Order: sequence, then structure tokens, then C-alpha cells
Amino acid sequence: MAAAKRHRTMITNESRPDLPAFVRLQFEPVRGAWALLSPEKVMWPDDVSHDILKRCNGKMTVAEIISSLAVEYDAPEAIIGDDVCGFLQTWADRRLVIA
Repeated sequence: MAAAKRHRTMITNESRPDLPAFVRLQFEPVRGAWALLSPEKVMWPDDVSHDILKRCNGKMTVAEIISSLAVEYDAPEAIIGDDVCGFLQTWADRRLVIA
């Protein structure tokens, strides 16, 4: 029996990333930090990762996320755009972000 081939989600500027139903971003008061919870996994994103993930609401495009981060961090969109796209692609490959 052949295994089903997995479809890779490609993140583009027009993608509208979201967290799947089984993934939750939650503040953990004991540690005073944000955690990304998924089945059998707990990840502790750093501040920049959290700022990206909290914008993954299925409504904002990647371009809008980059633009809002550029304003928040006073950084050129051209500089942070590749990093944001790379981050989201990595998380999409891990099925922790959908688009």
C-alpha cells in the first residue's frame, strides 16, 4: 500500500497564515512567557516569533504582517520580509501554521 503524498503549503505574500485548530498560543503565567501548544509539543517562542505568530489569524496576509512588524520594529520591510516568510514557511512545513 502506497503512502499518501503530503502536500506542502507554500507561503507567499498573499498567504493568510493561521494556527490550526490543534495549535494554541497561550500565556503561561508561571514562566511569564508565551507558549505554543500542540499535541505532545510545547514550544517557547522568543519575542519576535511571538510577534509573528500572534498575527497569524487567517485574516492578515503575509505582506500585511511584514508591514505591521516593520512599523513595530522600525525596520525596512525589504530586510525583515525574507525572515518572516522563512519563519512562516518553516512552521508551515511542521504543520504548525496553515495558509
